[in-house]
Amino acid sequence: MKQKKKNRMSLVWVLLAIAVVGSLFIYFLNKDKSSVEPIAESLDIPFRKQGSLAFLSANGNDTISIIDIEIADNNQRRARGLMYRNSLPADAGMLFIFDTEEIQGFWMKNTYIPLDMLFVNASKEIVTIHANTTPLREWNYASTKPALYVVEVNAGYCAQKGIKDGDKIDFVTEK
Repeated sequence: MKQKKKNRMSLVWVLLAIAVVGSLFIYFLNKDKSSVEPIAESLDIPFRKQGSLAFLSANGNDTISIIDIEIADNNQRRARGLMYRNSLPADAGMLFIFDTEEIQGFWMKNTYIPLDMLFVNASKEIVTIHANTTPLREWNYASTKPALYVVEVNAGYCAQKGIKDGDKIDFVTEK
């Protein structure tokens, strides 16, 4: 008799635990959306030309295209990059300049513009291209080889201009 009562109590506790877990699951599933932190909105941050960058053929003799660039050359500017912007001019981009050549990784969190990311080594040769990156993702886009520079342009730019791994860059900055 005692064993039956003990088994029945165990069953009650298991059912109670299932009910609590189920209730919590339903609560979080239907939680009021207004209590969730909103995603930051895009801003109308104007492009500020700070130089120009040429994409060159692999042999370095032929110019493929030229863009206006904004420069991200310190930790604060590199961390901000193109985040929160709602547009980028068609023939413009951002040049990230790092202190050391190493594997670089970027993500698209808070970036509203789909981009092509070009990772460039110290010899100014493109070593990795991530085309058509997806906005607002926390996916890490990394270089396959050490890079000293990263160039971000509008998604599809590399395909449109025929820019590929092995091509080169050259840039000048305005004072």
